[in-house]
Amino acid sequence: MLKKVQKILSKKKRTPIVCLTSYSKAFAQVIDKYCDIILVGDSVANVLYGMKDTKNMTLDMMIKHTQSVKLGVKKSLLIVDMPRNTYKNKTEALKNAKKIINKTRCDGVKLESNYKNYNIIRHLVKAGITVMGHIGFTPQFKNRFRVSGNTTTEKNKLINEAKKIEKAGAFSIVLECITANVSKEITNQLKISTIGIGSSVNCDGQILVTDDILGLSGFYPKFIKKYANLDKVIEKGVQKYKSDVLKRRFPKKKNTY
Repeated sequence: MLKKVQKILSKKKRTPIVCLTSYSKAFAQVIDKYCDIILVGDSVANVLYGMKDTKNMTLDMMIKHTQSVKLGVKKSLLIVDMPRNTYKNKTEALKNAKKIINKTRCDGVKLESNYKNYNIIRHLVKAGITVMGHIGFTPQFKNRFRVSGNTTTEKNKLINEAKKIEKAGAFSIVLECITANVSKEITNQLKISTIGIGSSVNCDGQILVTDDILGLSGFYPKFIKKYANLDKVIEKGVQKYKSDVLKRRFPKKKNTY
């Protein structure tokens, strides 16, 4: 087991785990100082490519972004989302997971649950690959946003699903938009780490999209908190640049060869 993974697991019920997304070296080298886990999420489809969902992300696109992120990561555990159509069966999943790891030198991969991939997770783990699970709202397989865990049936299904992912060998599991009481119960019943997004403070850690918390995405549902308004900072910077160019204040002598 990777030392970084052991460090994550040792935080269970002790210290909250800090996670954020990154799609480039520029962001990674800043957030790496403060994160335990950096996820190269397929949310890059929405954030950078303007796609309506994540279903059309390709393996090569994820690899390219991860190669960039890796250049900025020194200490965080680096996990990569496997795109929807890259783990349909055990053979394909292993081939593609190995390709991601070999080409990017990341630490592991994340698979969204579709109630069928427990054996795939087990197969990857047996091959020595670090795997993060993902339950609740799973954008790769669900077309409409909804919160999970509001009924007893849903609660039992989610707990069972989480336990199966743990048994399959995953080191952690993302709980996305699951009610607070169910998230707490899952977290208490599992030995592995739970990472929440829209799933309350009861999880072992939290993850959000970096562009969202910095005010760059224009996407701010209830579970997101904005910690900065970089869109305004960028706008002011561009306005000053435009003004300097129009008034021939830039470039000055010190900017000229």
